[in-house]
Amino acid sequence: MDSWEDDQAEQRSCLICGDRATGLHYGIISCEGCKGFFKRSICNKRVYRCSRDKNCEMSRKQRNRCQYCRLLKCLQMGMNRKAIREDGMPGGRNKSIGPVQISDEEIERIMSGQEFKDEANMPEHTWGNNGDSDHSSPGNGVSDGNQPSPASTLSSNRSVELNGYTAALREQYIGSAVAQHYQFLPHLFGYTAQPRSLYPQSHTLISQLVAAEELAPLGTPMLIEDGYRVTQVELFALLCRLADELLFRQISWIKKLPFFCELSIEDYTRLLSATWQELILLACLTVYSAQILGDLANVTDKYTPSDDELQGFSEDGMEVMEKLIYLFRKFHQLKVSNEEYACMKAINFLNQDIRGVTNISQLEQLNKRYWYVCQDYTEYKYPHQPKRFPEIMMCLPEIRCIAGKLVNVPLEQLPLLFKAVLHSCKTSLNNYRTSSSPCVTKGTAPAN
Repeated sequence: MDSWEDDQAEQRSCLICGDRATGLHYGIISCEGCKGFFKRSICNKRVYRCSRDKNCEMSRKQRNRCQYCRLLKCLQMGMNRKAIREDGMPGGRNKSIGPVQISDEEIERIMSGQEFKDEANMPEHTWGNNGDSDHSSPGNGVSDGNQPSPASTLSSNRSVELNGYTAALREQYIGSAVAQHYQFLPHLFGYTAQPRSLYPQSHTLISQLVAAEELAPLGTPMLIEDGYRVTQVELFALLCRLADELLFRQISWIKKLPFFCELSIEDYTRLLSATWQELILLACLTVYSAQILGDLANVTDKYTPSDDELQGFSEDGMEVMEKLIYLFRKFHQLKVSNEEYACMKAINFLNQDIRGVTNISQLEQLNKRYWYVCQDYTEYKYPHQPKRFPEIMMCLPEIRCIAGKLVNVPLEQLPLLFKAVLHSCKTSLNNYRTSSSPCVTKGTAPAN
């Protein structure tokens, strides 16, 4: 498998400059030159200046002309400085595959050198913009992904039973700062996918992942008689029952995974305890979205919040609501296929940075395997959507962020939160269907 993954890496383009990529470095697919440049810039705490408008072209030939814009693009594309070993030696730290998203404010602090001064209490060093050598550094770290706040739960005192092991649904992540005004990476996915055939190994691995999924409609009853007014307590109870069913499906999914025998039950328990809310949210946004935007939205329509509930809705609830609405619309636009969903789910689940996991190297290999498989599939299936793979991968930090912020929303506000989100998304979907002709959706991914 490693040789196949290496062959795939050779055909990728660096997300920073478009040169031939050599693999995943500090969280994103990049070339040796940009990997070494990023490592030297961070290890040496360099502060660059741009003599233009901080929007210089990044290409293999142009990348050395502006170090400021090159480092800026590294950070915007998701390279994670915390994955670089402090001693500068080969090998990364916190080796989770995938880009990390940081706020514009933190990027500015890094670019200005303020972040380095705060961390090390060292004077600022300013380097001229005279180009940088592309001799590669031996380090091959990969990012630690986005580390959200502790994830919330609809019923936080529940526990998960997995082959006799009980894992309390408790805090597993070590939190890091998230932008107060969440910025979605809007502009820089600079690589081009070339039409080609699907690797045979990719077809096999994806088929195995899809076979492990329970794609049948949810069985929790969500039919309400006409004229019945749903109370806050009844809607909250329904949300809990849905969470229970979705959680049970995640447990069953783990037992059917093609790599189930490669990790210990203890590691699976810790992984599920830390990621189950993210997995449920991803499922609701994709394979069960029709039911969520249909049956569940119809139930929430029959719930009328009181004036006190409306006036007491928190700022945290408003923030989560805006992010959920954005993601529902984003996933509706992308029309993520079952194959892509299965890969995204596995990548998010196989997180080496979960506290307490033991087989970190195996987790890293599995994560890397399905990262490449997903990219291979999207580039093969959607050759005219070269930005599709980075777009769907960047949805994972969004999901982690939302799961982390839900902990700040009081439980009694969840019925109102879901009503607002589903009403907005359902209205947008109906407007889209009304204004769209059948030819608009021709050739897209299968509808959820």
